Amino acid sequence: MIGRVIVPGIGGSDGTHWQTLWQQQWGADAVRIDPGSWSQPDLDDWVAAVDRAVHLLSPRVDGIALVGHSLGCWAVAEWLLRTPVRVPIAAFLVAPPDPTGDVFPSEDASTFVTLQARRLPVPSMVVASTNDPYCELQVAEQLAAAWGSDLVQVERAGHINSASKLGGWPIGREALERIEDRVLAA
Repeated sequence: MIGRVIVPGIGGSDGTHWQTLWQQQWGADAVRIDPGSWSQPDLDDWVAAVDRAVHLLSPRVDGIALVGHSLGCWAVAEWLLRTPVRVPIAAFLVAPPDPTGDVFPSEDASTFVTLQARRLPVPSMVVASTNDPYCELQVAEQLAAAWGSDLVQVERAGHINSASKLGGWPIGREALERIEDRVLAA
């Protein structure tokens, strides 16, 4: 059985966000991170929150999918690079923002600004929109390559958040299931 760790972006994911809808469907098989710094993210706080969530799930599952959105993608990547992986894990990284971009919230998320993508030690997938205001597609492609991730491109879905009106986002679920299958097969 796969457990899921939900890692939203700044402020968390609201009630119409695909992460929240998926978490409601998964029930006890999913845990959302709970950092103390939602609105002014501190990288160490977010990495520690991912660690706590993974430890809550790992004793009762065969593998874990880290389901990151926006700034949460960077928290997932940093946790993976800092922490020895003891259970089969996959990273599903949706709409990672460009920390060097003009619209990146560099004042609120200052501890994320200097991050650089490095090869992740687990199977991973980046999902990027052709018109994400927080990350040009070319930059998302570079991030996926640097992380060693598969890349899934979606057409004109903005930041792939509540404003994108994706609902339960079945195409995203299918992509997540593909990366989860790789974890279970390992």
